[in-house]
Amino acid sequence: MARFAVELVFGPDREKRLAVRPEHREYITSLAEKGVVLASGPYADDTGALIIYEAADEASVKEIIAADPYTPANVAEWRIREWNALLGSWVA
Repeated sequence: MARFAVELVFGPDREKRLAVRPEHREYITSLAEKGVVLASGPYADDTGALIIYEAADEASVKEIIAADPYTPANVAEWRIREWNALLGSWVA
């Protein structure tokens, strides 16, 4: 399995994003319970968020993102980067 750091950059329609946020968080929570999301949370300045996924490959991450309620609502831009974690409690 590979790890991916995915940055969300929130769009200008804050009200629309906040309306969809409960569904997004429910989805992310379900992925965390399955071990697919290792960490997730918004930036302190509320301009975006960071989600760390564990998945087979980038295509799998893109499928996961496509199913996220934020995607059809078009409230964020997604930037996917494969991440090679070297140190920390996630690294075996």
